[in-house]
Amino acid sequence: MKLRFLCLFVLFYFFPFVAIGESNKTQADDSQAYLPHGPLVQCSFLPLEFLDCDEPIDHKGNKTAKEDSGLGCVKFGGYRYEDVEKANTTCVVLPDIECYGNRTFVRGGYPCIKYSGHYFATTLIYSILLGFLGMDRFCLGQTGTAVGKLLTLGGVGIWWMVDIVLLVTNGLQPEDGSNWNRYA
Repeated sequence: MKLRFLCLFVLFYFFPFVAIGESNKTQADDSQAYLPHGPLVQCSFLPLEFLDCDEPIDHKGNKTAKEDSGLGCVKFGGYRYEDVEKANTTCVVLPDIECYGNRTFVRGGYPCIKYSGHYFATTLIYSILLGFLGMDRFCLGQTGTAVGKLLTLGGVGIWWMVDIVLLVTNGLQPEDGSNWNRYA
């Protein structure tokens, strides 16, 4: 008798919590109206810390492909903020983050920047110490001009000095269009 009472007590005691927990896990569907003063924020308004966004697609200068897809970048990089292209990319809300609306959406304003292992400080040291051999150009991926600089011993020193000035004034960039990594 006590066992039966205990089983019924446990069943009725824990059953409402299971039902409530299951209803909280379901996503709000479109039939429910969005309540702006409610506890759920629209998924597209979430900050980047709560999203997993794809890297922008590199169209490699093809503007038509970017216009057709609506996603991606025509060119990467840029020294100043105004020079950096902004792109649309697909974002997914991280698991266990509750929000209202579609959990997968397109977000605009994603910067077209990529980093590929080029460090400014390292390249500057190479340019000062071994620039007459074209080491700075080899580091930046500009092998054609690096071989020319090597064969002429830095243009008899003139090309060597010009490259140091270009590097400091940001006139000499990595060949692949990537930005400088901050620290070596």
